Amino acid sequence: MVTFYCDGCGALVFFESVTCVSCGRALGFLPDVMAMTALEPAGDAWKSLADGSQGKLYRPCANGVDYGVCNWYVPVEESEGLCAACRLNEMIPDTSVPDNRERWHRAEIAKRRLVYTLRRLDLPTEGDGDAAGARPPLRVRFLADVPGEAPVMTGHANGVITLNLAEADDAERERRRVQLFEPQRTLVGHFRHESGHYYWSVLIADSPWHERVRALFGDERADYAAALSAYYANGPSATWPDECVTAYASAHPWEDWAETWAHLLHMTDSLETAASFGLSVRHRHPSARTMSAEPGKAVAAGATFDTVLDNWFPLTNALNSLNRGLGLPDLYPYVLSPKAIEKLRLVHEVITTARGVPAVVRV
Repeated sequence: MVTFYCDGCGALVFFESVTCVSCGRALGFLPDVMAMTALEPAGDAWKSLADGSQGKLYRPCANGVDYGVCNWYVPVEESEGLCAACRLNEMIPDTSVPDNRERWHRAEIAKRRLVYTLRRLDLPTEGDGDAAGARPPLRVRFLADVPGEAPVMTGHANGVITLNLAEADDAERERRRVQLFEPQRTLVGHFRHESGHYYWSVLIADSPWHERVRALFGDERADYAAALSAYYANGPSATWPDECVTAYASAHPWEDWAETWAHLLHMTDSLETAASFGLSVRHRHPSARTMSAEPGKAVAAGATFDTVLDNWFPLTNALNSLNRGLGLPDLYPYVLSPKAIEKLRLVHEVITTARGVPAVVRV
């Protein structure tokens, strides 16, 4: 994600900000210009100070007004009350239940980071309408467990990502991470992973990519339920470190694709952030790779995959060393094998080929 600054005073602001702590101006994200901006009142609307918006008028997303969970804005000429990100919501939680609103707020922040990345990569989210064999639009359901009923399962089905709001509770999410022997478990990680399942159906299934992806990731026609049952009963494949980005990726080819997809989105967002801050990492070891962090150069959508890797390794080495110096776990607790890198390279190729394409030709 690029670095944002207040248009009024120049102070650093963040993607989640609603007010500039330096000058007190209102802040919001404008999806039509893909920027955080300072806003000033203009009657019943708000005027953006961002150069790219050319003084357009906006109103806050209804979910920000009614629930305080969104900081995106809508151009006044649009009839929709919800912003581009909140329009993806198919179901929101019951905010009369204690803690649901705060957990939803945390989950919305993670979802908007996914939406930001998808828009930066120009990936389609609205499907094919009602055409025969149409792919579905991407939608999100936020659900909470109800006592006495079956627990909500976080996952994806037919274009809908479902998130159990329990994942927005830090203690509960950490408990699940430890129980499942995962190196990381985050809200944004959930959204990126589940979006991978969505884009399998949108970009891969029955497309010219299908056989190539199947040859590398495995045959997805293997019984999915049986594969997951075996994974949870017996653990990951013994060869997963040589083949996959994570242990869970070895459960089934669909999970391998989703984990690899999510990993590339992690890399894309992190490298864009590092580049936007002007970070440059140069190891002294003569065989070490050098990170060249020109703004925007490291973004997967605008760089070759080799450039992404050349930036990624020195950045993660530096971040892990900084964390260890603070007595914290490695920020990036992964080792990418040659096979995992090959899979990431293919995902990168799929994404860069699909940019701006409203539909994938089926075979």
